[in-house]
Amino acid sequence: MTQDTLPRRKPVPRGLAHSGPVLLSYGFRPFFLAAGVWAVLAMALWILALMADLPIGGLYGGPAWHAHEMLFGYSTAALAGFLLTAIPNWTGRLPVSGAPLALLFAVWLAGRAALIAPDMIDITLAVAIDALFLPLLLVICAREIIAGRKWRDLKILAAVAALASANAGYHVLVLKAEDPGLANRLAVAAFIMLIGIIGGRIIPSFTRNWLAKREAKTLPTPYNHFDTLSLVVACLALAAWVSIPDHPATSAAALVAGVLNTIRLARWQGWQTSAERLVLVLHFAYAFVPLGFFIIALVPFGLFDPISALHVFTVGGIGLMTLAVMSRATRGHTGTPLTASMTTGLSYLCLLLGAILRPLATLAPDHYMTLVSLSGLCWMLAFGLYVLEYAPILLTKRKPRPE
Repeated sequence: MTQDTLPRRKPVPRGLAHSGPVLLSYGFRPFFLAAGVWAVLAMALWILALMADLPIGGLYGGPAWHAHEMLFGYSTAALAGFLLTAIPNWTGRLPVSGAPLALLFAVWLAGRAALIAPDMIDITLAVAIDALFLPLLLVICAREIIAGRKWRDLKILAAVAALASANAGYHVLVLKAEDPGLANRLAVAAFIMLIGIIGGRIIPSFTRNWLAKREAKTLPTPYNHFDTLSLVVACLALAAWVSIPDHPATSAAALVAGVLNTIRLARWQGWQTSAERLVLVLHFAYAFVPLGFFIIALVPFGLFDPISALHVFTVGGIGLMTLAVMSRATRGHTGTPLTASMTTGLSYLCLLLGAILRPLATLAPDHYMTLVSLSGLCWMLAFGLYVLEYAPILLTKRKPRPE
């Protein structure tokens, strides 16, 4: 039998493992599932700590533990799941899977376990364990982007490096009994820039594809110099917010960044996608970026406190965007129809409500704790619904092979 007469095997898509544990076949599976579960558990533990004086975080301290686990626990898991799935699509290289993926995931899990009760093993060791995850993720992403010669995506690495630095700085400040606000803001700023960069790529793309199928006459404006200007001004405003949050120049820069990003969002034609919540929610999530800038601009006038401004970015921008991307990516990479189910739509609505309630607590001081608790419950319900719907898919469903 010659080479030409050998039977040809059906092609298997690059990056789709069809053997071994399903959970370790692609980066989004373990990290999206863990992000959803930890979003619920970490918030539940924080609410219990507030209501029942639960000693969460040991000597690290409950408030510091809560802020850290939302930013560097939940959010980095969601980010890892996205990057480990998106970068192979950008580069055409095989994704990280199997044992290397299991090792990276184990490091993330070890960080969560170490910090929940750091006194049990030594707080310095617990911090060292947690601080290992982001540098490892950075090395993996850098290797893939450089090997794939995707030089324009190096800016993604800068944001991941900023997150790794922010995490290390957060630990140092907490252990020195100093205010970790600087590191906190740096991490949030890095995530917001990632939303600006990556969201500016996927939101108009997904919107264009959806509208084109329906023969819409007006499509999202393609990326141009205005988008670059919006990102540059946003970066400058965030840098000012990180370093001099109370300075008048920060308010002015934030105001300009808010206006530019509002216009940028409007150019993506989101109002035409109301029939598909899987697309519409991306626009709602991005809307919290300019809203966060506007709230920052108002803080010096006493209308909002700095913590409320921070939560506009974290609950609304980071939380809703990651939930939207996780649900869409889970569907797209498992062959599940790309349309939001009733459960998915309800999860979006819950988180949107939570994102609105949290900053409003500042405007109603007599009901502050009630509104904060309701916001936390909305957060837990949103991610609980995600886990309920998508855990079976993440654990068992492979994308069908092409015929």
